[in-house]
Amino acid sequence: MRLNRIHCDGPLAEGAEIALPSAGAYHVARVLRMREGATLTIFDGSGMEFHAEIVRIEADRVSVRVGAPTAGAAESPLRITLVQGISRSERMDWTLQKATELGVSAIAPVLTSRSVVRLDDKQAEKKQAHWRGIVIGACEQSGRAKIPVVSTPIPLRSHFANVRKEGMRLVLSPVAPGSLAGLSSLPSRVDLLIGPEGGLDDDELTAAQKAGFIPVRLGPRVLRTETAAVVALSVLQALWGDLQ
Repeated sequence: MRLNRIHCDGPLAEGAEIALPSAGAYHVARVLRMREGATLTIFDGSGMEFHAEIVRIEADRVSVRVGAPTAGAAESPLRITLVQGISRSERMDWTLQKATELGVSAIAPVLTSRSVVRLDDKQAEKKQAHWRGIVIGACEQSGRAKIPVVSTPIPLRSHFANVRKEGMRLVLSPVAPGSLAGLSSLPSRVDLLIGPEGGLDDDELTAAQKAGFIPVRLGPRVLRTETAAVVALSVLQALWGDLQ
């Protein structure tokens, strides 16, 4: 039986007694109604996870004793950075949740010309914290012990100016001559760029290609941004990652 999993700020050390974070403590004490002596799994996002035993429950405060560490086994050999055009709140949350479940190693939210959402610096910082919470919850659910990095939202062209050179860069386009599944091979690192509602405009697609992104299509139908992310990541993981 798979143990319940709770993220805790680290670093964690075997033998230590720690308090679970408030959200995790509420879930353990009020939702799952676990009792002292019960066991669970905790992780700090570094790639290791720890068995833990509940030693004390006081109202909504739950203390656990950290047990032996084990290496997480849910990371994909294909390191994908999802460069996602920011969409409306529920769609973006859903996209990041599913991308995490599908094994991305990093998420770079970008503002594009057709992004409905506009963020100032304070709003961007708040959104980043919210999205990290979504990602952590998805890691707890999916068995991941390493938390994907969620970057600060920046304009797409600023991302192009700082794009890494190693690996392959792909951009989804419904009019691309080649298909994602038609790629003959893929390196161990890939950046996947997906536009928001309405997609990327022509200037952004041109700029993406100048930055080294190869246009690829998914098929004959135009998909919503959140659907495109799930489908594209599933194809990548099925062909070169860990979906079997």
